[in-house]
Amino acid sequence: MSENRTTPAPARALREADGATVVAVSGEIDLVSADALTARLDTLTAGPRPDLVLDLRPATFIDCAGLSVLCRARNRTLARRGRLRLVADDSTGLLRMLRLTGLGGVFEVHSRLP
Repeated sequence: MSENRTTPAPARALREADGATVVAVSGEIDLVSADALTARLDTLTAGPRPDLVLDLRPATFIDCAGLSVLCRARNRTLARRGRLRLVADDSTGLLRMLRLTGLGGVFEVHSRLP
């Protein structure tokens, strides 16, 4: 984790694709960026039936605070009868972290954008 960060910019891109909102999440998804990312995802999951794709491939790191943000987004999406998909490779350790925490089967994970 970088010690000299001043402003986290976790959700840098937003676009629509086949009815889904695609958000590219970059940088470190950690305690420093968790509040900003949570606020952004709360906005995107506020409506009925949100269809959200989080592209985590540009992310460089994720910790337990980041996993908590993902779990919150998943719970909000499911409560509104929506869908949350993650796009990830194992460069950030996300897939390994999901397996180690028992969350491996909880998220719908793809290796590329659907």
